[in-house]
Amino acid sequence: MAQVFQVHPDNPQGRLIKQAAQVLHGGGVIALPTDSCYALVCHLDDKAAADKLRRIRGIDEKHHLTLLCRDLSEIGEYARVDNRQFRMLKAVTPGPYTVILEATRVVPRRLSHPSRKTIGLRVPENPIAHALLGELGQPLLGATLIIDGELLNNADDIADRLSKLVDLIIDGGSCSMEPTTVVDLTGAEPVLVREGRGDPAAFGL
Repeated sequence: MAQVFQVHPDNPQGRLIKQAAQVLHGGGVIALPTDSCYALVCHLDDKAAADKLRRIRGIDEKHHLTLLCRDLSEIGEYARVDNRQFRMLKAVTPGPYTVILEATRVVPRRLSHPSRKTIGLRVPENPIAHALLGELGQPLLGATLIIDGELLNNADDIADRLSKLVDLIIDGGSCSMEPTTVVDLTGAEPVLVREGRGDPAAFGL
């Protein structure tokens, strides 16, 4: 059965954040609130945990997993960002956007898109997610928490559906019912992949 941590949405308790990081270091999968909706996350370097996340989410290796990063500088470590892309990212981070960029060699090959060598990244504007990223000191690997086509946005619903599958549910209150807006920045012009909570107009779309 999954543990459930009641974490303050604005002032996350440090001891609970440390315990959550230990769950990730131990190979766990966590349901985490973000600035869009809840996400399933695991340790970036744990292939077994990533495989478990994909099984829970019902997606295969062709589906982009997203790197949740602390800030723009961390995005720059895992993706190639030119001046044009940097200006756009600076205007929308942190926020409910996922951007697709060319992956650097730091990203494990199994995580980038097999044919395009791209990766999805985001900087969430959520105190709990930000505190956990700070405790880990590296990005989290994640996917929107959608089960059987249904987006789950509160801890009670997540516990009802996933208590035997995930290792920890961080209850930070209800989240938005909209996922992130996804924008592909690998071409000459931004391309809208999915419209969600973030306004595509920020990218001129």
